[in-house]
Amino acid sequence: MLGGLAVAAVLAGGVSYLASGSPDGLDATTLAGCTVDADGVITGGSCIAQRAADHELGGSFLADYGIKGIDDATGLAGLIGVALTFAVGLAIFWSVRRRRHAAAESAASEPTPAAVPAEK
Repeated sequence: MLGGLAVAAVLAGGVSYLASGSPDGLDATTLAGCTVDADGVITGGSCIAQRAADHELGGSFLADYGIKGIDDATGLAGLIGVALTFAVGLAIFWSVRRRRHAAAESAASEPTPAAVPAEK
């Protein structure tokens, strides 16, 4: 488990700096059919991106693969994301394990039915 956490931390914290800032395949696909100016503003045509709207959490602390108020914090945002995901997963695992352990103890403490002597 710790090895997996370490690999995730290295990928999120270090390799994320190597990610391209250029539009990816999804962005390019949503812009198919539209004309776009140098600033990325749609100037004509018809495409999926015209119906795009800002996300409700777009201005939140970890939005857009960064940290609000800190420049070039992609790696730090990735590490925070890994830590939060690990913490939530650990809490769920611990809760389920605790519930199963309590159920097992409850079943073990219940009295067993008395043995009925066999009739001859």
